[in-house]
Amino acid sequence: MAAYSNCSILFAIIALLSLSSITTSRAARSLLQLPNLPTIPSLPQPTVPQLPNIPNFPAALPPLPTLPTATPLPSLPTLPSVPKMTLPPMPSMPSLPNMPAIPTIPTLSPPPSN
Repeated sequence: MAAYSNCSILFAIIALLSLSSITTSRAARSLLQLPNLPTIPSLPQPTVPQLPNIPNFPAALPPLPTLPTATPLPSLPTLPSVPKMTLPPMPSMPSLPNMPAIPTIPTLSPPPSN
């Protein structure tokens, strides 16, 4: 039931889009067929006020303060070694029986063409 309503909504959207494109095409065609219209006079361009000057910075920056040296961290203790895991041997697999050969299907050749 939900799939049917989704499908019907999609169909309605596609139908509306196709109808709106027809109306847009007719409006564009009628605009192209209008006689020449008078030109619109150009408006004066607004002027942007002058920005204030940026103050000059000194050429050399003062040196950065030095940080105190940190004491070295103690080394981590060594971890004990983990014993290696070994898997038991795999049991022997029984051998598969031999499969009989699949017979070939005879094919018919097409008749010679004239």
